[in-house]
Amino acid sequence: MLRVALFLATNLAIILVLSIVMSVVMPALGVDTSGYMGLLIFAAVFGFGGSFISLLLSRWMAKRSTGAQVITRPRNSTEAWLLNTVERQARQAGIPMPEVAIYDSPEPNAFATGASKSSSLVAVSTGLMRSMNEDEVEAVLAHEVSHIANGDMVTLTLIQGVVNTFVIFFARVIASLIDNATRSNSNSGQGLGTFAYFGIVMVLELVFGIVASMIVFWFSRQREFRADAGAAKLAGSHKMIAALKRLQGAQDSQLEGSMMAFGIQSKRSFSRLFMSHPPLAERIAALQQR
Repeated sequence: MLRVALFLATNLAIILVLSIVMSVVMPALGVDTSGYMGLLIFAAVFGFGGSFISLLLSRWMAKRSTGAQVITRPRNSTEAWLLNTVERQARQAGIPMPEVAIYDSPEPNAFATGASKSSSLVAVSTGLMRSMNEDEVEAVLAHEVSHIANGDMVTLTLIQGVVNTFVIFFARVIASLIDNATRSNSNSGQGLGTFAYFGIVMVLELVFGIVASMIVFWFSRQREFRADAGAAKLAGSHKMIAALKRLQGAQDSQLEGSMMAFGIQSKRSFSRLFMSHPPLAERIAALQQR
């Protein structure tokens, strides 16, 4: 949840900033984006640009937001074990060695992020290390290494770039239609005005961005099943199932609070649209059927 939420929040902020730049700079440069094709091209440039900037910032943002401390020289046997385990799994998965970090949090959690397979980070919380045994932590690490091996962050970026493009495009198309309708109904022939038009564009981009995030969350849920399958190959299905069952006990007290912090409703039929991970029971069932 943490990695995807950070990515989406960063991406949405960048899109809003780039949107303002686009609205000011493009007309100043004499670039005509009034036509649909021209608007679509520039929406794609800024949409994918925002997504790739989010990707490039993802590792730095994750470290800053969690206070993760990268292990360069192990200070104890636990840190040495973490490095050795990730190194072995990375070698099995055929990827370069990621950075390994620990961050202070009572919540049992872990994440992997980074712009590429050769520039990635695997981080675990102190709560995870305290609440799980060695086999379960190994499975969680294998799950995160599988995310990197599967190229999930890059795929997420491409999907986000597509939805960003249409968010920017349709926000301006609808704002233009409103502007034209206002102009037609006005006796003076005046439309919304520059500030009102940009205000409508910003509001529409925010609303469409939230709706578009449902698509990204759907993809996120699918990639969790693939990462679980990858972890089963690297560490064993029984270890991954044990780790997920361990998380089930902490889910209500820990993950529910995190979801509510992002404004997700308590009704499961609605909240599922904004879930980055499938329910743990579904993930366990999928592994048991392998």
